[in-house]
Amino acid sequence: MLSQKTILGSLIGLLLLTSSAVAEMPDGHSMKTSEFHRIDQPLSLKVAVTVGGLALIGIELWWFIYSKSKVSPTKLTNNQ
Repeated sequence: MLSQKTILGSLIGLLLLTSSAVAEMPDGHSMKTSEFHRIDQPLSLKVAVTVGGLALIGIELWWFIYSKSKVSPTKLTNNQ
């Protein structure tokens, strides 16, 4: 297993590399918050996406919790 010094050194090195890469970016490519504009979506689209997401979560829960049939001990002994 890696020692704490190795992990800490790797994290500090990664931090220094990313900070130097951001510092070297030209001014023309910097991200400004004024470049993003709010896009209003229709309420029907918001509702449809929410209902679709909840349906997918429900399907996953059903699949992993309720769809598997219980195996009886007699079936286990017959398959061996």
